[in-house]
Amino acid sequence: MIIGALLILTWLVLLLRYPAKALPISLSAIFGLGLVALWVVWQDSRETRQLAHLDLRLSYAPDSCPADRPLRVQMKNGNDVPLQTLHWRVAAYAPGDSVNLSENTYSAPRYRGPGDLQPGAEWSDCLPLPPLRSGYRAQSLEFRAEHLQGSFAN
Repeated sequence: MIIGALLILTWLVLLLRYPAKALPISLSAIFGLGLVALWVVWQDSRETRQLAHLDLRLSYAPDSCPADRPLRVQMKNGNDVPLQTLHWRVAAYAPGDSVNLSENTYSAPRYRGPGDLQPGAEWSDCLPLPPLRSGYRAQSLEFRAEHLQGSFAN
């Protein structure tokens, strides 16, 4: 932090002392930083748009899944590019409530999607339940995927 303050102070001194030389360099540096910022914002909005085209559904299905993995996940890639990686957290809600009833502890399971999901393809699997707060049963809750993070092919 001190180094950053010294750099800014040095830049201001050079700008005041030698404005004819420092001003064009400063403007080109600001222009370059602006281009980098625009590129980062564009990439982030593109990823957000692509994640919005994923159809990810979670349901408690002990009859069609093993006992140790009763959470059924079904996903369809609605993008025009392949999905390469996907990570998410599972949240559990009582019907009509907005309080997350799953405990996101360090020992909670990590949820990952398939390694490579082609455009229009579907994937389903059975996953373990997240740890729930005491007093709640999984069959009475709605499960949702939150905090999706993924990457797509270019």
